[in-house]
Amino acid sequence: MISVNDFKTGLTVEVEGDIFTVLDFQHVKPGKGAAFVRSKLKNLRNGNTVERTFRAGETIGRAIIENRGVQYLYASGAEHVFMDNETYDQFELTAKQLEWELNFLRENMTVNIVSYQGEILGINLPTSVELKVTETEPGVKGNTAQGATKAATLETGHTVHVPLFINEGDVLLIDTREGKYISRA
Repeated sequence: MISVNDFKTGLTVEVEGDIFTVLDFQHVKPGKGAAFVRSKLKNLRNGNTVERTFRAGETIGRAIIENRGVQYLYASGAEHVFMDNETYDQFELTAKQLEWELNFLRENMTVNIVSYQGEILGINLPTSVELKVTETEPGVKGNTAQGATKAATLETGHTVHVPLFINEGDVLLIDTREGKYISRA
């Protein structure tokens, strides 16, 4: 058990049978009445974000999340097959479980699987990945003042805004948290 007074960003907790990670929290001490903790929690099973208010000092269950290294093998219809790097066991996750992650996932890529008491909740990508540009318009020099961008489609099908000097075939460094261009690799 853990007190809500000890909340930290990234902490995983169990509330009413669901597993949540703490995205944001705020300790509030009103002039009148009891103190409380206002928090924003992300459900790790379905991805929904909820706002919850807890009384100060209230205790909730701590969820111990396990991370293991796995390799993404291939897509088979709506299923995506992964292999555990230690045991070589293969398992599948649905496209719905990997909705955001599929924008950055390449075959043979190593990622971390997130599980709780044997239940697979999803995967954690590295903070940045290298992806190849498959389609973009040629950059046109002109009367651009500063920061001109164009759309580029990556090998995974994800579209990002990139500077005009990026061409097809370039390998880019992409931030997986926001899906944005960082630099050329």
